[in-house]
Amino acid sequence: MRQYELVDKVRAYNPAVNEDLLNAAYVYAMQKHGAQFRASGDPYFSHPLQVASLLTDLKLDDATIAAALLHDTIEDTDATRGEIERRFGKEIAALVDGLTKIKKLDLVSKEAKQAENLRKLLLAIVEDVRVLLVKLADRLHNMRTLNFMRAEKRARIAQETLDIYAPLAGRMGMQDMREELEDLSFHELQPAHYETIVRRLEGLKRRNGALIAEIENDLRERLQERGIEATVKGREKRPYSIFKKTEQKQVAFEQLSDIFAFRVLVNKVEDCYRALGLVHTKWPLVPGRFKDYISTPKQNDYRSLHTTVIGPGHQRVELQIRTEEMHRIAEFGIAAHALYKENKAGDSLRLEGESRAFAWLRRTMAMLAEGDNPEEFLEHTKLELFQDQVFCFTPKGKLITLPRGANAIDFAYAVHTDVGNTAVGCRVNGRTTPLVSELYNGDEVAIITAKQQTPPAAWETLVVTGRARAAIRRATRSAVRAQYAGLGQRIIERAFERLEKTYSPDALQGALKRLARKSVDDVLTAVGRGEMRSQDVVRAVFPDFKLEQSSHAAAGLDETWFGLQGGQNLRFKLPGGGDPAKAAIPVRGLMGDLPVRFAEGGAVPGDRIVAILTPGEAITIYPIQSQALADFEDRPELWLDVRWDLEAARAERYPARIQVVSINEPGTLAQIAQVIAETDGNIDNLAMQRRSFDMTEMIIDLEVYDLKHLLAIIDGLRARKVVSEVQRVI
Repeated sequence: MRQYELVDKVRAYNPAVNEDLLNAAYVYAMQKHGAQFRASGDPYFSHPLQVASLLTDLKLDDATIAAALLHDTIEDTDATRGEIERRFGKEIAALVDGLTKIKKLDLVSKEAKQAENLRKLLLAIVEDVRVLLVKLADRLHNMRTLNFMRAEKRARIAQETLDIYAPLAGRMGMQDMREELEDLSFHELQPAHYETIVRRLEGLKRRNGALIAEIENDLRERLQERGIEATVKGREKRPYSIFKKTEQKQVAFEQLSDIFAFRVLVNKVEDCYRALGLVHTKWPLVPGRFKDYISTPKQNDYRSLHTTVIGPGHQRVELQIRTEEMHRIAEFGIAAHALYKENKAGDSLRLEGESRAFAWLRRTMAMLAEGDNPEEFLEHTKLELFQDQVFCFTPKGKLITLPRGANAIDFAYAVHTDVGNTAVGCRVNGRTTPLVSELYNGDEVAIITAKQQTPPAAWETLVVTGRARAAIRRATRSAVRAQYAGLGQRIIERAFERLEKTYSPDALQGALKRLARKSVDDVLTAVGRGEMRSQDVVRAVFPDFKLEQSSHAAAGLDETWFGLQGGQNLRFKLPGGGDPAKAAIPVRGLMGDLPVRFAEGGAVPGDRIVAILTPGEAITIYPIQSQALADFEDRPELWLDVRWDLEAARAERYPARIQVVSINEPGTLAQIAQVIAETDGNIDNLAMQRRSFDMTEMIIDLEVYDLKHLLAIIDGLRARKVVSEVQRVI
């Protein structure tokens, strides 16, 4: 393509074309690429020229066409951004620089790197969406000439195209480009499947050619009779689309009902519904196959009426009815907006208002400010890219678009993060339903909230939207951090009490620099996690105060009590004992407000207990007779004084483990389970191992109220004839 031909293509849709700009960019790029050649043997300049030509089909502005001509100059020649800025201005230089950065990104690398590179890609796009348009055209031309590259490079580029660029084109509403990118990738990655589908399509076309022409003519004539000006054109599904449908629905090629579809293009929106009425009067509707994307457009701005009818010869026929303007947006997507035609491409705020696709991109990028790590961002973005949609409504009629398979929890987070975090129930179409209920098109959803509610961590596995999943993770992290901060405060308060000092947040505020923490909350959390010792905090707050060295022997305890070296720095508390003001940290259980877990084998009220602060995890409760404590006897800084905090009105269960050796005969397990059930115990886990031909050993994890309750279960088991031996495992 010569200079004047390119200029003429732009002038065809933009009479005010800046001919000098395009000519200058053409000559500059051709000179810079000089004697460079592509793998196909063609001059390298043929590539940017073809990219520019593809963008003229999208009717883009002069700056974008010029950037397309120049897009490889910084990367592949001695050109610099400064030089391009001097010659062509800041706008074009910024576009070329953005494209240069994108070219260096590896989007099929390891997950973390892939995620970070996807962030960079989307950041470049959101600054100026024309960067994406040039990149997509660049990728399309590269895919068309992919056969000249090495096999391993072809596979990498095709996979990257299928994973990232084709879905992005779809999200931007550029359906034709998305479909071609998918087919080219599919042909490279799975050539056998591709060829098989193409052969079957050709055979189907030969058999049904006359029928397709008959339907086209019939539709056209009937629309003309009703005074509806329309263009009717038959089209077949693309190979990759057919492949995906056969894979997802687990059906054979012959079972697909919508391989052939017909587009009916009319002049006005009301003609769409008139044509739809005509079609449904002529042919029976296939139930469940009607979709109105005019009243509820897709997030990529796609609007159309879809219906499937039983046509001539009892053949299922899919129809897409839309206006010419809707069809232009369906083909060109975000590039179809008048923004570019008025040379205001930098007005991203206006573009966001006009384009739902760009608004989606903005919302996706807003996640960057919410602190999600790269892997979460990648997961969210891929979910958003690949999911189909359902349309639901709030009680006030606001439309909420969700991925297919989403539930009421996803809906709540789509309304607002605070609504999701405080959701406790929902009503779908006026009926109370579980929050995990899947939603369908047209559902009206009312979310019931409670101020004190926080989202359970298990919700993360139940939702399908990245937004909900990220919000639940943040809320869970905040809740855990609050638990650690609470624990840290209690530990520091007791450290201050031992020195007869009064704790206050202001006291810590002045020591933040010495502790290398940004806030008091960071200090409390670090202490609660075991990442910082309370003694270090005290030293930072009172630098001149000399800490008394703790005695290596606890008063009243034997040097070798329970095999520990004098109970180093420990003060064991029995329930209810000691001075309440200086009592040990109260422990309520797994459901309390502290990050508490029990050691393997558990502990129950009535046991003497001690806690070990495991750095970065939680405090672990051990019975004082646990053999595992010997591993910590030389780490006194990890030991915490704890006591049971029991409420008579609140019956809470605690973990305990027992070993049962029983006779191996039918009904033994039933008898053991019966004893536990009759004494109001609960079996949490059970493992069985054959000790000999006639004896079986069981390890049973129980949930009991206290030590008395556990002993009652053990006594009940020992009374059974089938039980040979029972003992507690600690």
